[in-house]
Amino acid sequence: MGDLPKGKISASSIHTNILQEVVGSDGVDSKLYSYTKGFSGFVANLTSEEAQKLKVIYEEERNLGLFIGMEGVMSVFPNENKQLHTTRSWDFMGFPNNVNRTTFESDIIIGMFDTGIWPESESFNDQGFGPPPKRWRGICQESSNFTCNNKIIGARYYRSKGQLIGQDDFDSPRDSEGHGTHTASIAAGNLVNGASLLGLGLGTTRGGVPSARIAVYKICWSRGCSDADILAAFDDAISDGVNIISLSVGGLFTKDYFDDSIAIGAFHAMKNGILTSNSAGNYGPPPASVTNVSPWSLTVAATTTDRKFVTNVKLGNGELYEGLSINTFDLKNKMFPIIYGGDAPSTGSDPYDSRLCLTNTIDKKLVEGKILLCDMALNGEEQLAASAAGTIMQDTTFPDVASSFLLPTSCLGLKKVSELKDYYNSSRTPTATIQKSIEGKDELAPYVATFSSRGPNPITRDILKPNLTAPAVDILATWSEATTVTGDEGDTRKVPYNIVSGTSMSCPHATAAAAYVKSFHPTWSPATIKFALMTTVYPISVDRNTDAEFAYGAGQINPIRAINPGLIYDVGEIDYVDFLCGQGYSSEFLRLVTSENNSCPQTTKKLASHLNYPSFTLSSKSKYVRTHVFPRTVTNVGSPLTCLELRLQQRSSISFEAAAPMSTYKAIVNAPTGLKIKVIPNVLSFKSLGQKKSFLVKVTRLKTKMDHIIISGSFIWYDGVHQVRSPIIAQVYS
Repeated sequence: MGDLPKGKISASSIHTNILQEVVGSDGVDSKLYSYTKGFSGFVANLTSEEAQKLKVIYEEERNLGLFIGMEGVMSVFPNENKQLHTTRSWDFMGFPNNVNRTTFESDIIIGMFDTGIWPESESFNDQGFGPPPKRWRGICQESSNFTCNNKIIGARYYRSKGQLIGQDDFDSPRDSEGHGTHTASIAAGNLVNGASLLGLGLGTTRGGVPSARIAVYKICWSRGCSDADILAAFDDAISDGVNIISLSVGGLFTKDYFDDSIAIGAFHAMKNGILTSNSAGNYGPPPASVTNVSPWSLTVAATTTDRKFVTNVKLGNGELYEGLSINTFDLKNKMFPIIYGGDAPSTGSDPYDSRLCLTNTIDKKLVEGKILLCDMALNGEEQLAASAAGTIMQDTTFPDVASSFLLPTSCLGLKKVSELKDYYNSSRTPTATIQKSIEGKDELAPYVATFSSRGPNPITRDILKPNLTAPAVDILATWSEATTVTGDEGDTRKVPYNIVSGTSMSCPHATAAAAYVKSFHPTWSPATIKFALMTTVYPISVDRNTDAEFAYGAGQINPIRAINPGLIYDVGEIDYVDFLCGQGYSSEFLRLVTSENNSCPQTTKKLASHLNYPSFTLSSKSKYVRTHVFPRTVTNVGSPLTCLELRLQQRSSISFEAAAPMSTYKAIVNAPTGLKIKVIPNVLSFKSLGQKKSFLVKVTRLKTKMDHIIISGSFIWYDGVHQVRSPIIAQVYS
C-alpha cells in the first residue's frame, strides 16, 4: 500500500505484474480492487498457499533490502472485517450553536466512512445550501432509492467480492443500520427542533458544523466492514477532495501500522493534507485495548455528559430503585408479579443458565405476564420470547451507560439487585413495575465511559493514545428509518432519532471540532489541527479516571479554544518517516510508502519520543530512576482574530492570524510526587508570527516499588492569555 509510482508506468499494470508472478498469467482475474488515485495497492482472491507465497517472497526481499521481483510491495495482509465502534453534548462541551463561525464552514467537506446515510432526514436537508465547493471531484452513486443534494454532495458504496450482507442491506449508499446516519448527524447535521426518541431527550439536535458538506462512503454492512472496502474508500476520498475523514470503525486487535488498512489509508490521507478522525474502540477498561493507534490519526476516547437516563423500578413494598436504561415503554405504573430467572428454568436447562436468562433457558409458562429478574444484562430477546411483562437485569459491566432493550427494562447494580432479591424471597407475592425513563443529572460528568478502550499504545508506548476524548454516552442523533431502535428481531419501533453510546459517537464530535478549526485555518496541516485540539482541551479529573491519560488522552475537546491555541506543534511527512525509521522500518520500505528518496540514518535513529507531539509519555520496565529528554518545537500563531479580521478573512484568501505578534510564554509545571519535570528554557519570547522556538522537556521518574504505576503530570506555556497544555505521563509496566 505504497505511494503512486512516478513516471508513465501505471499502478494498475504493476499490480497485475505482481499478481501474475504469484498465480501465473490468469492471475488478473483474481484481482478485486486496484487502488490508483490516492495511493497504490490491490486486493485479490488468493488461496492460502498463494497468499503465503506472496508474503514469503515479499518478506525475503524486504529483509534483504531488495525489491526486485516484488517491486512496489509494501505489506501483505489478509482482507478482514472490522467492527463499528455509537443534543445535549455540544452545549455540555460549551460549544453552543451561536459561536463565531466563518463562511468557509460551508466549503468544508467531511468524508463519513460508515454504514451509509438516510438522506430524507431533516438533518440532511439542503435548503439554504449553495452548490458544492468547486474543488469537489466526487460522484453520487445514485440508485432507485438514493439521491444526493447540496448537503450530501457525494455518496459511494463498496462491497468487495465475498463480503456477506444481510437481507435488509441496501445495495446503495442508503443506511440500513442507523450507525452511519447517527455519526453523520453528530458531525454535520442541520439544526432540527423537537427531536427526541419517543419523547426522551426532547430538544434541538444538531451537528458540530451544521453548514459543512457531507460525502458518504459506505464501507460497512450488517456483517462488518472489510479492509478492501476501507482502502477503496480512502483511495476515492483522497481524490474526491474531502477535508476531514471520520471513521468510527476499528479492529478487535491492534496491528502493525502497515498491516492495518485504516492506518495505511490515514497515512496517505495525511500526505494529501487530510486528517483522519478515529474511534478508540469499545473494548475498555482493560489496559492497551485501544485500537487505531497510528501517530498520524486522531484517536478519540469516550466520555459522559451531565445528562443520564434513569429508569425507576417501584416494588410492591413501596421501595423505589433508580436504574439505567433507555426505556420508551410505559406500563402506566401497573404492578406485575416478579419471578427470578433461576426459579424458572425451561425443561432440561440448568438454573445457573436460566438465572442469566440465556437463550432457550426460560420456561414461558412460568414467566408470561411477569417481570423477570436476571443476573446478567443481555438484549432482552429471551425475556421477550417468554412473554415477560418486563425485565430487571443486573449490570456490573457498564454501570455508566443506558441502553435500549426489546421490552420494559431497567438495569441495576449488584447491591440493588441483592436488596431486590431479599424482597423477592421474603414476600409471598412480590410485585414491581418499571417506569418510563426520565432525564437525570450526572453531577460527576465528564468522566471516561467504562467501555472506552484504554492505552497505553500497544505498538509504540511513547506515543500517547488515545489523543483526546469527546462525549459518547447517551447521544441523541438522527437514525435510519429502515431499522428499529435496537435493530434486534422483535423490535417494531422505527424512529427518526435514536439514543446510542460508543466511541463511534465521540469520533464524529472530534471530527466536527477538527472541521471547525479547519474553517478558521484552511492552510493548517492535519497534525497542526490535531495538536491544536490536544493543547486546548478541558482537563479531565484523574480522581474518576485512575487510568489517567491512558483513558482520556490530553482531555476533552474544546473547539472554541482550539481555533486560537497561541502556539502550535506540527509534524509533517518527513517527521513521520524519521519516526518509522526509529521503529525499525528500512529505507527501502519507506521509499515505497512515500515514493520519495528518503533514507533512514545509518547511525542514530530518532526515538519515538522525539516526534514533535504535544504529549510526553515515559514508559519503562525498570522500577529504578529513569530520565528522558524530549525535544520539541512550537510556532507562534498569535492572538485572537478581531471581528474586522474575521470579516476580511472570510472575503479573501488572506489569513490574518493576529494583531499583536509579539508574545512571551512562561512554562508552568505541574509535577506530582514521583515525577520531576524541567522545561529548558522555561521562557519563550516571540517577535513575529510564524516564528519557531525549540525547547527540551526533561522528565525524571523516581524509583518505585510497584508495577503498573501511572504518574500523571503536565506543563503549560502561558502568556497571560493562552494556555498551551501538554500532558506528561510515566508508567512502569511488567
